[in-house]
Amino acid sequence: MAHKILIVEDEPEIRELLAFTLSREGYDVLEAETAEAALLKMDSRMPDLAVVDWMLPGMDGVELARRIRRDEVGSDLPIIMLTARGDEPDKLKSFASGVDDYITKPFSPRELLARVKALLRRSGAPENNLLEACGITLNLDSHRITIQGNDVHTGPTEFRLLELLMRNPDRAFDRNQLLDRVWGRSVYVEERTVDVHILRLRKLLKPFGLDRTVQTVRSVGYRFSPT
Repeated sequence: MAHKILIVEDEPEIRELLAFTLSREGYDVLEAETAEAALLKMDSRMPDLAVVDWMLPGMDGVELARRIRRDEVGSDLPIIMLTARGDEPDKLKSFASGVDDYITKPFSPRELLARVKALLRRSGAPENNLLEACGITLNLDSHRITIQGNDVHTGPTEFRLLELLMRNPDRAFDRNQLLDRVWGRSVYVEERTVDVHILRLRKLLKPFGLDRTVQTVRSVGYRFSPT
């Protein structure tokens, strides 16, 4: 599964250029014209990175970055600010809002791609779209799981759940966080559903002696521990 990039830009020409540049490179592109529309998209589908224009109608890009950072689900989302403002005070204000990088207009598509790739690497996005740990390999492009050299078939929910846990080894997620990240906020699912899918995931890993890598954290939730 290709990395998802959210573009938040109200100028159609620039948004189309960004979308074309990123799509041609193989990224899965989401588009929003306003900050409000971007927040709605993130409720249902959290991207791997966001490219945000500063001068948006209504809520501007700086306030959008602050909103994302205040939300636990988006607290570690890589954000690139795109703006015509190049003065040092503006850059400092942008970084203070929580953005990770800053590109001044006009920009070259090659520069944008270089910044995107660098940020994804720094955020822990896997090389070659492969996640590997304990003999488990997740191919994010083909959506396949290989365990100790054996192809293993599972449903899309278990795949996304395992992907999230493996991307964040030894981090404990509570059930609400898992619901937000895996199912999305626009879908109503009971917390007990998380437990059901965790059991399915452990059943998938048990024949290989790896079911204990998905651990229960008392009074919190679950984590993936490769040790």
